[in-house]
Amino acid sequence: MTLIKSISGIRGTIGGKVGDALTPLDIVRFTASYASFIRNECFSSNTIVIGRDARISGEMVSNIVSGTLIGCGFDVLDVGLSTTPSIEVAVQLNKSAGGIIITASHNPKEWNALKLLNSKGEFLSAADGEYILNLAEKDDFTFSEVDDLGDYTFDDSFNDKHIAEILKLDLVNVDLVKSAGFKVVVDAVNSTGGFMVPNLLEKMGVECIKLFCDPNGHFPHNPEPLPENLMEISKLVVREGADFGIVVDPDVDRLAMVCEDGTMFGEEYTLVAVADYVLSKTPGNTVSNLSSTRALRDITNKHNGSYQASAVGEVNVVEKMKATNSIIGGEGNGGVIYPEMHYGRDALIGIALFLTQLAERKISVRELRDSYPNYFISKNKIQLTPEINVDKILSDLKDKYKKEKITSIDGLKIDFKEGWIHLRKSNTEPIIRVYAESKGEDKANALAENMIKEIKKFI
Repeated sequence: MTLIKSISGIRGTIGGKVGDALTPLDIVRFTASYASFIRNECFSSNTIVIGRDARISGEMVSNIVSGTLIGCGFDVLDVGLSTTPSIEVAVQLNKSAGGIIITASHNPKEWNALKLLNSKGEFLSAADGEYILNLAEKDDFTFSEVDDLGDYTFDDSFNDKHIAEILKLDLVNVDLVKSAGFKVVVDAVNSTGGFMVPNLLEKMGVECIKLFCDPNGHFPHNPEPLPENLMEISKLVVREGADFGIVVDPDVDRLAMVCEDGTMFGEEYTLVAVADYVLSKTPGNTVSNLSSTRALRDITNKHNGSYQASAVGEVNVVEKMKATNSIIGGEGNGGVIYPEMHYGRDALIGIALFLTQLAERKISVRELRDSYPNYFISKNKIQLTPEINVDKILSDLKDKYKKEKITSIDGLKIDFKEGWIHLRKSNTEPIIRVYAESKGEDKANALAENMIKEIKKFI
């Protein structure tokens, strides 16, 4: 059993002992801490939005979160089965005090989590997250008396409202997409993307072939949208003669594409392609994190913009985007952030912009991918045990490679002539992430493998 507490929320496996997994008591404690934080912020609204993906445990967790918030005196607006970006938009549209998204994103079905939003519908800052963690440790809560309990409202219309807001964006050309007559295959890993993505595609006149689109929470494969997990959609795209495939994770904030020939577009290139389109219409600056491809930098330079890298994590990307007045940004895991609508990773916005670009350029998805620099990122993990001192390992490596360009704002990034290595401890899983980029898969894999051997010498 696992329970991970971080500034971005609380995440764990369902079942087990209190403090060792995501148990009902842990959910109550963390939700009450968040409620105390929101109360101290003195927002004019007394409403907190909640929503969830289709995980098997989602209804149970949602009921506990809802009851706890009501017991803390907050009104609950439950948007039901939804997506992370839809819930973020709901907080904005409803002018709520905050929001709690019940999802463990790409983690397997035994996991669930609480992701916390501020009144802007954005993830909390590191300082605010730390404050809530400290409150949870104190375990000192005062709940509302009977006349001061909050109210409960269920309203699942925000899913449609989110799609409507996307279709109103200036750079989304619905009529042009309709005229293109696209046919796509959608793999939504049996979560909420199973109805949200087809709904968006229907409104844009795109024929949709559904694969794993029943939102029952029984993930048919590992839900992380990596190539090794996408064999079935790859085959189906070719068999159906589709223009391309669309893959989203369980909470629909990550987007990956499959080319018409069944090859992977590459989740790193989701942001690159969408940014290329946005920058061609509205030149400006971009941001991605340290673990993302250099291709975004190249595309930004082509459009005479300025590229900056942030620490890994959506909140860090958003902070850097605001500081640099960037018009688009995100993360190389398929996360597109388009602040014209909201500061959050949004696969649905990514789909709408990608379709418009494809319709405008009148080229295939494979041709679009081939138009970009051919970098490859090798993404690897090293499982951690409690006795492994990650900080010491990174410090030793930093000293060993001190003659290379070193960036240490988030783990350790080493820039070599032939590529780069980024090492960091995950905030959501007990692993060290080892990412390496170079021109071509073989070179990137070799960089990663050599570094993994180096790390294992320290373990």
